[in-house]
Amino acid sequence: MNASMSGFNMGSEKKPHNVDLSKWLGGKAPVEEERDNSDEEAGRTEYHLDNRPIEPEKTRFTGPNLFKWAIFLVLIIYTLISYFHAPILKSAGSYLVVKHSLKKADVIVCLMGGPVERGLEAADLYKMGLAPYIFLCREKPPDGIETLNERGVSFPEARALLIMMLEKLGVPGSACLTSDNFADSTMGEAKVIGDFVREKGFRSLIIVTSPTHTRRAWLTFENVFEKNDIEIMMAPSRHTKFKPDDWWKTRRYAKDVIVEYQKLIYYTFKYFW
Repeated sequence: MNASMSGFNMGSEKKPHNVDLSKWLGGKAPVEEERDNSDEEAGRTEYHLDNRPIEPEKTRFTGPNLFKWAIFLVLIIYTLISYFHAPILKSAGSYLVVKHSLKKADVIVCLMGGPVERGLEAADLYKMGLAPYIFLCREKPPDGIETLNERGVSFPEARALLIMMLEKLGVPGSACLTSDNFADSTMGEAKVIGDFVREKGFRSLIIVTSPTHTRRAWLTFENVFEKNDIEIMMAPSRHTKFKPDDWWKTRRYAKDVIVEYQKLIYYTFKYFW
């Protein structure tokens, strides 16, 4: 009985039957432990996502936005120019004018262009006893002068007219010096005058020219005479209505200043660097 019972019990002990749920779930069913791990991982992932910093979206400038910014910048620039235009323009005009304290020199140089205003200043300085001579460059003759001479018509040179004016202002013809070499620019004049000054042994010059031309003329003569111990003094003509404080109000002087800055930039890149 006991044996049979024992045998029955032993025979009746069976291992737990594992039910295959893959048929019902469409795949291998995860065990409980794996579900727990996946739940924990999901929790960790979800926690990580919740604490990740939110980055702002990048701003994209579209056509309308760029147009608005352009209008805004234009308004700002216009406002600044409107408010500060007078000081800026005054500084621009003043920069072009170079004026030195004058003392007695070997020769006064009257540069070409603006013969009336420059001639008057040169005559005044001569009569003040600042130099015994006035040097005048020779401009290149205008086109067609040969044909005009062939037809028996004389046309006076600019220097001849200037010498005539100086004589009328009390400067003797013997005090007017010149050269037969032509010059058609400020640099050309500086080179002609450089040769003349070295030939005569002069050591100091007073350069007479229009106020807006003094900066470029001074830099040009300094460039030509940089290897010579020659003193250069600039004397802007006082016989002009140009004023650095309001030059932009007169069309003529506004044009002079704009053109002079263009030439100054050109000379800077071509000669001064």
